[in-house]
Amino acid sequence: MVHIDNLSKTFDNHKALDGLNLNIKKGSIYGLVGVNGSGKTTAIKHLAGIYRQDSGSVTIDGQTVYDNAALKAKVGYIPDELFFFAGYNLGMTRRFYSNMYATWDNARYNTLISLLQLDDSRRLNRFSKGMQKQAAFALSLSIMPEVLILDEPIDGLDPIVRKDIFSEIIRDVADRGMTVLISSHNLKEMDDICDAVGIIKDGKMVVERDLDDLKTDVHKIQVAFEIGADKLESSPGLTILHRESRGTVDLLVIRGSEEDISVIIKGKNPLVYDHLPLTLEEIFIYENKEIEEGTHE
Repeated sequence: MVHIDNLSKTFDNHKALDGLNLNIKKGSIYGLVGVNGSGKTTAIKHLAGIYRQDSGSVTIDGQTVYDNAALKAKVGYIPDELFFFAGYNLGMTRRFYSNMYATWDNARYNTLISLLQLDDSRRLNRFSKGMQKQAAFALSLSIMPEVLILDEPIDGLDPIVRKDIFSEIIRDVADRGMTVLISSHNLKEMDDICDAVGIIKDGKMVVERDLDDLKTDVHKIQVAFEIGADKLESSPGLTILHRESRGTVDLLVIRGSEEDISVIIKGKNPLVYDHLPLTLEEIFIYENKEIEEGTHE
């Protein structure tokens, strides 16, 4: 559905993207994560058709995105920094959108501004940052996009509004097969709604997996041995990404299959062995640590 293949982009001798690959399945919610400066927004602006690539390809449904007005009409995009026409109120902006997009759904728009309690007659420059972001969601979802691209979408939104907006997005994914890409620093929020995740570093994709698969490959284990027993070390089929000692108990983050980890550790007769839930934020931290140390396969 959405593909970036070997994408490179340079600005003023700085290589923002370096052979980036990205693949998003139709009807899925994909989380793009990375530290500041990793290339997330540059990749997103290529998908939105704002930037032309230096090399590589950016396609949606097999069509090149850049300079393709018909394809862009099927894409909703909410950037981190919002832009609205000076002096426009929300109603005037609605009319602009309805004239620009043949798929505009006025009933959906009315439902959304009612849900979000937005004043259609109020100038957008008098909205708070959070209200402007809500207006952007109301407008973008009302064009009934096939693809929705969100760059830091929940900044300035309170928890109740976030829940309402994500409920609407999930409904569109379920009912219409809409495809969503979300870039956000709020990894807990992404952990709750994403089907797949891509971790980008220095303009390259370093990890891209279904979230469930990723979580079956990295595990958090709490373990304790008798005093004087051999400490657990990395071994074939088992890579320790992180170790944290809490008295006699070790908290370990380990790459490997759950079965292999259990066999290896239980073979050393631990006094305590607990398998703990691992969050996307923890996976992101330890994957980046492993990459920096040059141990990632």
